[in-house]
Amino acid sequence: MRSFGTLSFGHYGPLGGGRQLSAGDSMLQAIDLAQGMDDLGVNGVSFRVHHFARQQAAPMPLLAAIAARTSRIEVGTGVIDMRYENPLMLAEEAASVDLISANRLALGVSRGSPETVVRGYEAFGYTGSEDPRGGDIAREHFDLFLRAIDGEGLAERDPMSPFGGGTGLQRIEPHSPGLRKRIWWGAGTTATAEWAGRIGVNLMSSTLLTEADGTPFDLLQAQQLDAFRAAWREAGHEGEPRTSVSRSIFPIVTAEDEMYFGGSAGSDQIGVIDGMRSTFGKTYAATPDKLVEQLQNDAAVMSADTLMLTIPSQMGVEFNLRLVENFAKHVAPALGWQSTLATV
Repeated sequence: MRSFGTLSFGHYGPLGGGRQLSAGDSMLQAIDLAQGMDDLGVNGVSFRVHHFARQQAAPMPLLAAIAARTSRIEVGTGVIDMRYENPLMLAEEAASVDLISANRLALGVSRGSPETVVRGYEAFGYTGSEDPRGGDIAREHFDLFLRAIDGEGLAERDPMSPFGGGTGLQRIEPHSPGLRKRIWWGAGTTATAEWAGRIGVNLMSSTLLTEADGTPFDLLQAQQLDAFRAAWREAGHEGEPRTSVSRSIFPIVTAEDEMYFGGSAGSDQIGVIDGMRSTFGKTYAATPDKLVEQLQNDAAVMSADTLMLTIPSQMGVEFNLRLVENFAKHVAPALGWQSTLATV
């Protein structure tokens, strides 16, 4: 594990006891938390994207704001649902954020997860899918998005234009060279991971896999990472791709930590999500020495170069920053991590 960061759902709304977290408060807190993590030398901050839900459904403005207020930390998503996206608009936005951040974008995209609405992407204007889950729309959008960020000409120039004219095909602007190296595909199956390796993007693997054969979750996920890397090599891509896994990890350092997380640790679970039998990873909650031992025995955590901690963002900046700091001080170094501050 060379890098670690956070993955936030960005929830807002009622908190109980009459308290309310507004959408504006949620975004402003996310910016403050990212600044604090940047000061700690943490590697990345990412946000889940769910439409028609009280979460960070439009992450690009938030990522741009964080990028402008930080200097080292990667800013990203885990993941943007490509069924909902205009691929050329997304290409413009991604290049803009990548340039603002000086190439610190880590953009995770995918077909998306189960929604709170029925085929919500059709309300956004994307219809005609022959797949009940819209996977064909996501792949079609992703293909055009990659062509756009690679700088391919996509629209015929107008020789009579008063804004320069010319002939041939025009690429999307702005263009950020090398952005493709910072694109991740969120894969829920080994087959999808192999596809990501063949087309040459990084792999983001979450806290569940839509596969279940009795194999422990960490081993199943490690096999997925291995299959991805093998597909990458067989396709002849240069360099080493990046891989990330997500985990719910809570270091218990104080009595307050014990109160909140003392009973949170569990085991892998088998369930059904989006109509598919799936394996869900367990939650880790223990003292730092026990966490180190447990995570060193997690095959996928030790295989991936990046670990994303899912955080309870609705609990506020101070609480989450302390959680992240405890992991950075007491757990991460034993797993091979080194703060970005050490490279400055």
